Amino acid sequence: MSKEGMFWNSTVEELSQGYIYDDQNETYICLVCDEPFECGVIYRRGDVLLEAKKAVQYHIEDDHDSMFDSLLSMDKKYTGLSDHQKELLHYFKRGLADKEIVKELDSGSPSTIRNHRFKFREKEKQAKVFLAIMNLLKSDEKENKNSLVGIHKGAKMVDERYTITVEEKEKVLSTYFDEGVEGPLSTFPSKEKRKIIVLQQILKSFKSNEVYSEKEVNEVLKSKFNDFATLRRYMIEYGFMDRSKDCTKYWVKN
Repeated sequence: MSKEGMFWNSTVEELSQGYIYDDQNETYICLVCDEPFECGVIYRRGDVLLEAKKAVQYHIEDDHDSMFDSLLSMDKKYTGLSDHQKELLHYFKRGLADKEIVKELDSGSPSTIRNHRFKFREKEKQAKVFLAIMNLLKSDEKENKNSLVGIHKGAKMVDERYTITVEEKEKVLSTYFDEGVEGPLSTFPSKEKRKIIVLQQILKSFKSNEVYSEKEVNEVLKSKFNDFATLRRYMIEYGFMDRSKDCTKYWVKN
């Protein structure tokens, strides 16, 4: 399963704790940055030595503050929350009373805050019912050529270009990677949806928990297409990768 697949196929409990256990590789994997923690390896945290499960838990706390913050920081298209709602949830997490929140916001009234609390509870109920509906749908639905391909977490825009079926993906990959997906591109597509499919495949050439120099990125992309600068630009533009302001460091965008 791909890194994106691990995140989106995780259970609510796994998303809440921030990691999953890969029993095939006996490894705990952080769902925020995909960093692996292998069972049997001892990890150091200051003067303390930790086993893998404890190490991934402290990793989330040290590097990502908390899963609450990490999930809440995701784009609105994933959370469905406005900036104001996110701010209120931060206050609720801190355990502030309605009057205290009004004081922090310097606006509104305790009754307004109580109304928000009620709406969040209703939203939670709706989410549970919807998850149950989708779970029942999936249990009766075998993956077929019309199943949709998942969207990468770093996507900067989500529109009809991302409505990609398994059949479309397979057809595009066989067309543009005529030597197989491990080989080079025969040509770079001009249509937007095809670009996304091709870029999704090329992204698999990069490790999600590594930082690359521009030269290293170019070397990987050169093996896929002679116009590596175009590939690099689209990797950034479509949110597959990110880079430092001085363009010296590149990484897979989570």
